[in-house]
Amino acid sequence: MYPTHGQPTVRPWRLALICVLQFIEDLPDRQAAEAVRSRIDWKYVLGLELTDSGFDFSVLCEFRARLMAGGAEQQLLDTLLRQFKERGWLKERGKQRTDSTHVLAAIRNLNRLEGVGETLRAALNDLATVAPDWLRSWVPSEWYERYGRAVEEYRLPKGIAARKEYAEMIGTDGMQLLIAVWAETAPDWLAHVPIVEILRQTWVHQY
Repeated sequence: MYPTHGQPTVRPWRLALICVLQFIEDLPDRQAAEAVRSRIDWKYVLGLELTDSGFDFSVLCEFRARLMAGGAEQQLLDTLLRQFKERGWLKERGKQRTDSTHVLAAIRNLNRLEGVGETLRAALNDLATVAPDWLRSWVPSEWYERYGRAVEEYRLPKGIAARKEYAEMIGTDGMQLLIAVWAETAPDWLAHVPIVEILRQTWVHQY
């Protein structure tokens, strides 16, 4: 549960608890890391000093990967339940259900939504810098509001259906941008802008 190399580690129990907290509040990794840095209630439950500066959001993704690779995702929750029973917080014959895979999968989906949204926003920002007239000539007006600010600055939709609709909307918008870039009327060099290639590769993998 600890990394074998790299940056100074965060204790696994804290990272596991952060995963549960971000699942409860529907937060992707960036927002969860920001909550650790800025929210008093999170610092309290995690046993952190108010001055604690937190960590980079990538630590959470790496931690979940280690859990899954080592088959340890259930071990943490089983240990937690055992402690609850020993302390009398759970009834001996009561039924308690834990599904660590569901928790981790839900967080992963939030991060995928944030990832595709930020990739498309970055592509639009770069193209607005290098080809403002071309972009302005066709981009839908609602995109200015939709992609005008970072995805992590607002809450992603709740519920499977709403998130699927949001993902499909971003996917459709991204495809519209890629089609426009490769259209015969577009400047040839647009397809060679680095962020456009990143967008293309991301859409190949995600859509």
